Amino acid sequence: MELSNLETPCIIINVEQAWQNIVAMQQAVSEAGCRLRPHIKTHKMPFFARMQMEAGAAGITCAKVSEAERMADGGLDDIFIAYPLVGAFRIRRAIALVKQVKRLILAIDSFEGAAALSHAAIIENMCFEVRLEVDTGAKRTGALMRNAVLLAENIARLPGLRLTGIYTFKSLNYQGEATCDNELAAREEAELLAETARAIRNKGIALKDISGGSSPTGLAVAKTGAVNEVRPGTYIFKDLMLCNEGVAKPEEIAARFVATVVSCPCEEYAIIDGGTKCFPTDVPLNTAPFFYTAYAYVEGMEHLRLNRMNEEHGIISSITGKTGLRVGQTLSLLPLHICTAINMQNNVYLWEQGITHREPVSARGMLI
Repeated sequence: MELSNLETPCIIINVEQAWQNIVAMQQAVSEAGCRLRPHIKTHKMPFFARMQMEAGAAGITCAKVSEAERMADGGLDDIFIAYPLVGAFRIRRAIALVKQVKRLILAIDSFEGAAALSHAAIIENMCFEVRLEVDTGAKRTGALMRNAVLLAENIARLPGLRLTGIYTFKSLNYQGEATCDNELAAREEAELLAETARAIRNKGIALKDISGGSSPTGLAVAKTGAVNEVRPGTYIFKDLMLCNEGVAKPEEIAARFVATVVSCPCEEYAIIDGGTKCFPTDVPLNTAPFFYTAYAYVEGMEHLRLNRMNEEHGIISSITGKTGLRVGQTLSLLPLHICTAINMQNNVYLWEQGITHREPVSARGMLI
């Protein structure tokens, strides 16, 4: 397509490639005897969530209740909010959402959070389905494994709550440290989840769902048989991170940045019309274990890198010392990390069957 017809900076998504990515993951996870509940944090659009459900997903995963509301408005009705639901304002919105969808699963990682949910459930004369988050090495939310069994027992005693499962996010780490070994990280994740589930079940708590897996580890975790659900997100579009992590190829990347060269002060660098308010900077450069050298790479011009930015200025440099770019030139850039990029766009361009149209990012900025 003619990229110069687009208003830049922007993101364009090849819908047919995204569909191929959706189907490939769905088939592989299903063949492993596991359910797929994709995380919508990558695309944040009911358009793509419905595609994932059409391919066979068991439901969807959201991070925040406000995201879940946008998905429910878009026709999705089996939603897991994989984030501790803390705060009376969130609980009020979850109560309304329970009445709107067929199934809503909420997350807990503390007794305080569980008690607040229980209190609200009693007042509303309802029962919340909940899962306990367990920290398997990411060192963020999640009950520490040594505390998980006792916490599960205490949650199970609370009225208005139905503890049906445990879940984790671990990604690529092993024994609490970053690793490049997907299989090693996946095996440890599966073993820790299975160990925790056994210990909780031995206390008489009937856990139904054991949920794990991210895009770099999801399929490998599913193949262990230790979980019955995985929740990858980035696989739908893929990016250079997944390529470096060994679970994607550049030709499978469905989303790209498009930017315009607005200034060429000298031959050593050029300026494009997108900076930190367009391109994500959440992945540090030149850091172990992958040592990424740029936030985005100019497609078809392997010598060019986006490795420095201000708010509205992206500085393109060349490993050869000369960019060869000219003012007004339109560039296609492969994203290092696509998830946070989508969240910075009100709309994206969808390219499908030779036609380009805009699609609103419905859950963009949904942080509550």
